[in-house]
Amino acid sequence: ELASGFSEIIKYGLIRDAPLFEWLEVNMDKLLARDAEAIAYAVERSCINKAEVVAADERETNDIRATLNLGHTFGHAIENFAGYGVWLHGEAVATGTIMAADLSCRMGWIEEDLYKRIVAIMEKSKLPTKVPEGMTAADFMELMSVDKKVAAGKL
Repeated sequence: ELASGFSEIIKYGLIRDAPLFEWLEVNMDKLLARDAEAIAYAVERSCINKAEVVAADERETNDIRATLNLGHTFGHAIENFAGYGVWLHGEAVATGTIMAADLSCRMGWIEEDLYKRIVAIMEKSKLPTKVPEGMTAADFMELMSVDKKVAAGKL
């Protein structure tokens, strides 16, 4: 459960708080060791980040709040494929975030170095970094097509 929560904290570092992401890279060992000060700092930064995003888009009328979904579309497909409860939500989101970063890198939206840093922080956090065995691209396409973020047939 602890590592699962780290994926959400890492997400905030990726979507809007680069200093938090850099801090996580340096301090993940403290978080894994349950260092109270480190956990308090990470949780506080996460709460501040989420509150600021929600306040900027309370009614989900622009794309700001959608940034909170990083890794979730792939993650929901993983949860659905594996069967709910087999993967913790944060585990699926961690792998989904890596998949989103991989796609972003291939499309030239992020540098390969950032992609590698994302994989490294997830590994350091003891989170899964590979999709469930047997899950195919076709499985993802089918499961993501019914995701709640699909509108007018577009994801």
